[in-house]
Amino acid sequence: MTVRVVLVDDQEMIRMGLRMVLESQPGIEIVGDADDGDSALELLGQVEADVVLMDVRMPRMNGVEATLRIREREGAPEVLILTTFDLDEYAYDGLQAGASGFLLKDTPVEDIAAAISHIHNGDAVVAPSTTKRLLDHFTRSRLELAGNPAPGGRLEELTPREHEVLQLIARGMSNAEIAAHLVLAEGTVKVHVGRILTKLGLRDRVQAVVLAYESGLVEAGEH
Repeated sequence: MTVRVVLVDDQEMIRMGLRMVLESQPGIEIVGDADDGDSALELLGQVEADVVLMDVRMPRMNGVEATLRIREREGAPEVLILTTFDLDEYAYDGLQAGASGFLLKDTPVEDIAAAISHIHNGDAVVAPSTTKRLLDHFTRSRLELAGNPAPGGRLEELTPREHEVLQLIARGMSNAEIAAHLVLAEGTVKVHVGRILTKLGLRDRVQAVVLAYESGLVEAGEH
């Protein structure tokens, strides 16, 4: 299956470079590119896309606002945030806005291609080397200031097995990897993930990762 991708970055050379290297990867088709959030929204009204690679720091409409508006649309593509900065508040806000992943622009092209495939298939992409530091940098008060309740109490609703699964999600494991680690069927893991999201009132796996770190269930530096 071919994944249709839109590139959004205010630097033309970066867009050209990404187009060149990603089109060399099997199963990826670049269907368009845009230089800011406004242009991206307009483009997505004209082309069918599965995944948007989104820069965060752009003129006019930045990547956070664009991500929020894209994800509000019916049948919206997934968004993968690419940033130059290892600790970027905008990238964190992009995850909160509905992005399904966060990677640095110097990530090897094979890993970016794999990330595109993962989020197209419904997984989150949270690179441990960057996301653990990112989430450790922004404390629980950020969620509280945003109007979200402190998450710690809600974790009490989870069963011991669901706690285990949440910890492994937060460490970046896919459903298949969690199944192998816990010696469970992959279908059973999917059921556990669904129950975790429902019990905690979460939208997706990315929010589950954020909550796990913010609540202290998993700490930065753990592997």
